[in-house]
Amino acid sequence: MDQKPDISDNDARDRARLKGFALHLMGYIVVVAACAILNFTKTPNELWFIYPMVAWGAPLALHAAWVMGLFDGLTQGK
Repeated sequence: MDQKPDISDNDARDRARLKGFALHLMGYIVVVAACAILNFTKTPNELWFIYPMVAWGAPLALHAAWVMGLFDGLTQGK
């Protein structure tokens, strides 16, 4: 007989996932803002800050999907 995880275990897991995502998002915003400021002050004719923004944004989107539970079926062997 399979034991289902306790509700409090799920809540703790969800809070941990959300906290990790919030830290990831804050880091993303700070770094992209710093890159944009650096870009506009040093080389305003070349918009290179878009490359790290997109390159980091894709894994951030995957992290958001994981936090929302879209990958739970893959990780639980269903």
